[in-house]
Amino acid sequence: MNYSFLLEIKPIAADNYVAFTFFIGCMAMLAASVFFFFEVGATSKEWRTSVLVSGLITFIAAVHYYYMRDYNLATNESPTFFRYVDWLLTVPLMCVEFYLITKKVGAKISLLTKLIAASLIMLVTGYIGEAIHGKDMQSWIWGLISGLAYFYIVYLIWFGEVAKLAQSAGPAVNRANKTLAWFVLVGWAIYPLGYIAGTEGGLFGMKILSGLSMDVIYNIGDAINKIGFGLVIYSLSRSAN
Repeated sequence: MNYSFLLEIKPIAADNYVAFTFFIGCMAMLAASVFFFFEVGATSKEWRTSVLVSGLITFIAAVHYYYMRDYNLATNESPTFFRYVDWLLTVPLMCVEFYLITKKVGAKISLLTKLIAASLIMLVTGYIGEAIHGKDMQSWIWGLISGLAYFYIVYLIWFGEVAKLAQSAGPAVNRANKTLAWFVLVGWAIYPLGYIAGTEGGLFGMKILSGLSMDVIYNIGDAINKIGFGLVIYSLSRSAN
């Protein structure tokens, strides 16, 4: 596949709101990365890795958004491949944050493995449904499998091991975990809306969300979740000192 077009600088038309959200997403993620990276040195050793991971999440996203913007401008298509490459790197890192904030009270590698495995199942099955069967009525089956993995993550952080460990870690960690849990429950729920909007025939053949742009929904979700995650971790690193 030839990606030489990604080296060219292309203007964004005034009415191209999809490409514009890619551009805004790239700038927002990059700005957040600079902030988190500069703040690592001023963070206590206990939380330094968590803030660094937050910067890595937004930096990886910024790089991918740069390429996704150019791909969209050059082809007028959704950059599904680049987006899932981004998610395969950043979503597991977001799950790592739950492990890092509860590690001091006994979080084990087995918990980290569960979170990462569930996130990978969620993403891989989502990609199959969107990229391979995106124009097939069976895409909702892959979406269902992806959704089950998502709800397993929700269970772990709301009621399972993560929630119990966070409660024993003190009020600051417990508050941070609850806020992050809301991001997962509400913020990550934005992505199924994009999945439905991008599936031909909508949900079960119903034209639900058919007038909305899948990419715009995904871009809004990414900005809210990735930057928001990092800001919660940053706040925790200051309030827990």
